[in-house]
Amino acid sequence: MRFGLTAYGTVYHMGLAGASNRVRITAKDQIDMAEAYGLEGVEIPLDVLSQSDPVEVAAYARQKGMFVNVAMGGFEPAALVKALHVAKLAGAITLRTVVGGAKFGGDRRHMAGTWQPFLQQILSSFQEATEVAETLGVNLTVENHQDIASEEILWLCETIGSERFGITLDTGNPLATAEHPADFFRKVAPYVKNAHLKDYKIYRSEDGYRLVRCAVGQGVIDFPDLFQLLSEVNPNVTMSVEHGALEARHVRVLQEDFWTEYPPRTASQLTRILRFVEDNARAGGDWRTPYERGQTPDEIAKYELEEMDIAMGYLSHQIRKFGSRSESTISQGGSL
Repeated sequence: MRFGLTAYGTVYHMGLAGASNRVRITAKDQIDMAEAYGLEGVEIPLDVLSQSDPVEVAAYARQKGMFVNVAMGGFEPAALVKALHVAKLAGAITLRTVVGGAKFGGDRRHMAGTWQPFLQQILSSFQEATEVAETLGVNLTVENHQDIASEEILWLCETIGSERFGITLDTGNPLATAEHPADFFRKVAPYVKNAHLKDYKIYRSEDGYRLVRCAVGQGVIDFPDLFQLLSEVNPNVTMSVEHGALEARHVRVLQEDFWTEYPPRTASQLTRILRFVEDNARAGGDWRTPYERGQTPDEIAKYELEEMDIAMGYLSHQIRKFGSRSESTISQGGSL
């Protein structure tokens, strides 16, 4: 297993947020940032990669001993095929995409009566693009992005049936589709090509619970258990640190119509997730991030980097145990 860095957990620091007032990061900058943390690779947003020569990015990553993955959104076949070709030029192992449809927090109510046709459209698009992925030798993966549940992501993988199609596992997002994280991980592990290491704190609400961003290792996700599972089932997976969005996600599982268009769930499954929330949720306190409190862009960027330092402090032992680099390369911070 190799550990890397995505861009989405530090969007203010990297100049990816419109209000950040910072120069936008380049692909090489992201590689340098990952190196400063002692990480082993990067997942570069497609729009960031497109500002550079992907062949030069591939050479720079090889020079640094870094793996490359590429991140995009959407499932239109032509866009996927174009992105796969760019990813190939960049030396990428995996192209990750998200399909959307549901609102953040797993809310599908606005798609009542249209969710199944939506899934069929996704399947058709991925089948077409996977043929190109097989030719190019690049993995195509779909992320559980608070939209599709484990039942649906497994259906996609099993129906497509290609070694080049799989999952980018977001470790925090099973909670948004009301699934116990450990159950989700065990179900999808054989199909995971790539992972986003995300953690959440849980706060109770009248309608369910809120998922609030926190540094990896400071929330509810059992990362040692996940790393042990993947080391046994899928040891070649790449994974990258990706702290959550700057806005909390509200999962309204206690509203009866929340379950609109969801696959059937057993009483045991519901008990598992509700018990998990009950055991881990915080009843009160200010759950807002600096962004939600209206702090300045510089204060938000500082907060992002402080979380990275905390995450790297936590992950250093796990990287020594499961990663491919030695302790001497791991850094809590660096010249960023």
